[in-house]
Amino acid sequence: MAKVITFGELMIRLQPYNYERFVQADHLEFSFGGGEANVAVSLANYGMDVAYVTKLPAHAIGQAAVNSLRRYGVDTSLIVRGGDRVGIYFNEKGASQRGSVCIYDRAHSAIQEASAADFDWDRIFDGVEWFHFTGITPALGPNLVDICQKACKAAKARGIKVSCDLNYRGKLWTRDQAREAMTDLCQYVDVCISNEEDAKDVFGIEAEATDITGGEINHEGYKSVAKQLADKFGFEKVAITLRESHSAFDNGWSAMLYDAASGAYCFSKKYQLHIIDRVGGGDSFGGGLIYSLMTGKSTQEAVEFAAAASALKHSVEGDYNMVTVAEVEKLAGGDGSGRIQR
Repeated sequence: MAKVITFGELMIRLQPYNYERFVQADHLEFSFGGGEANVAVSLANYGMDVAYVTKLPAHAIGQAAVNSLRRYGVDTSLIVRGGDRVGIYFNEKGASQRGSVCIYDRAHSAIQEASAADFDWDRIFDGVEWFHFTGITPALGPNLVDICQKACKAAKARGIKVSCDLNYRGKLWTRDQAREAMTDLCQYVDVCISNEEDAKDVFGIEAEATDITGGEINHEGYKSVAKQLADKFGFEKVAITLRESHSAFDNGWSAMLYDAASGAYCFSKKYQLHIIDRVGGGDSFGGGLIYSLMTGKSTQEAVEFAAAASALKHSVEGDYNMVTVAEVEKLAGGDGSGRIQR
């Protein structure tokens, strides 16, 4: 029986090979991914009992999407089958000073056209301890806002911990739409995950003396952001990932976890990343954080594990993070040498 439920859209990922531009590519790589699905795969790879909930067509492409999760041990038995389309996103990997580009084709997908009647949350949440969703899912439409609200209410009624990654996507909805929906949904959230832009875009809460395009991070500013978020919504914990973007290839990567009960602000060590694939980096942080908190790690241990898990994801092609607990703990413990394992 699943102890963790994640809910969202599983999409086809189409990407030019190597670092080609869309306009020069004549064939594309085919894989699957999506925020909450990426979290589910991370948790399954850590040995957690996790089920993913979505709606997918009953045809062969929908089945291929389901199979992409099954191969890593994610429980797919609660996925609703129906509708006509699997959503698509096209990803053009950035290189050097050229940033990555993401183009969505997800209108009229099975989950985007889902209704509240598709999901029996009392059945879905039977025996569950943790529920995770992101701000991407309600951005798909008013019906998904309603579905997410019903899920959150059902989770809270059962005493289930709820986590949410704010994940603002300007290509899916406006800041005003995001603020209205997420202000309501966040009243049910226990653990909030954000980054250097999301808190500003969704709630207008901004870190002072920080230049995300210039790669300058001000720790005191993010302490203020975390406390403001916790005070506004009553979050138990607020995690903020801190990316210093020097180029598409080279980033500084660290994170902060604020525990409202103790008032502690814990910062992870910083990793200097040379990026293979940054898509799913935040989701791998979320998976690492959920695993850490569910297994009783301290605030400092949790942020170190989550940041290390995410650092490793930047070395892995595709949306899913293919790493083990032992690999993450090795890096979190200070061994980032990258030496060959024999």
